[in-house]
Amino acid sequence: MRTEQEMMDLILDTAKSDDRVLAAYLKGSRTNPKAPRDCYRDFDVMYVVTETRSFIQDPSWLSRFGTVALMQEQDTAFGYGQRFHIQKGYEESYSWLLLFDDGNRIDIGIELLPVMESGRNRNKLFLPLLDKIGCLPQLPPPTDEDFYIQKPSERGFYGCCNEFFWCLCDVAKGIARDELPFAMTTYNTLVRDMLEQMLDWYIGTYTDYAVSSGKLHKYFKQYLPSNFYEEYVATYTDGDYQHFWAAIQAAYALFRKTALLVAQSFQFSYPEQEEKASRNYIRHVQKTMQASDSV
Repeated sequence: MRTEQEMMDLILDTAKSDDRVLAAYLKGSRTNPKAPRDCYRDFDVMYVVTETRSFIQDPSWLSRFGTVALMQEQDTAFGYGQRFHIQKGYEESYSWLLLFDDGNRIDIGIELLPVMESGRNRNKLFLPLLDKIGCLPQLPPPTDEDFYIQKPSERGFYGCCNEFFWCLCDVAKGIARDELPFAMTTYNTLVRDMLEQMLDWYIGTYTDYAVSSGKLHKYFKQYLPSNFYEEYVATYTDGDYQHFWAAIQAAYALFRKTALLVAQSFQFSYPEQEEKASRNYIRHVQKTMQASDSV
């Protein structure tokens, strides 16, 4: 596997030798002083260019970075462009995700000068690498503060609770009907999203909302107390319905514990009646299933 320095030299040499490239900067985890330093970090690079068409029409220039084992680009069907609704404006900016046969990965983008000046493709995790024409902005050292956990509004807190309790009822209905794909997807998306939002707010209460839990909450283990993290792990389940019911109860317990702490911190009212109604429905579904099994 090529070293970090070898990859950075390659990225810079490519930019220096291509007259279409006006400047280059680094984004993402390699600019974040709080991010773990390991060999799995991507090189998130942006080239400021004179035009995008030639880069897109003849992508052979990407081979300069190494032998590509797997690639995804912005207009790939079902890819990140579709997921983030950015399958347009290719004449202004475009990007590729590249995995090389030695395990290194580069997420590389190109953008016109006006796009760079607008800042739409960057945040405060920004580190200049090369500037041929003096166009890159002078910014403070990179920081992840754009991704800090945000304080909840009272309306947002209540909405999170409401969605959590409501969607758990849908999960129970899916289990009762033996519709595992529906139940599992509802649980692992809608329900878990609300649980993780509440856990984020809980983390914020004792960090003064000055940290990020990371993309898809990947730093929960770092920021949650160990017993809370163990309870969070217990909310994951497999396809066994008995395990599924146990995970649901673990989710109820952890959500309630953290939501009460968040509510106390902001002097919000916790929706006790909604939790009670949701739990009562779960018990009703379980009793109905037991009665059906005994017939």
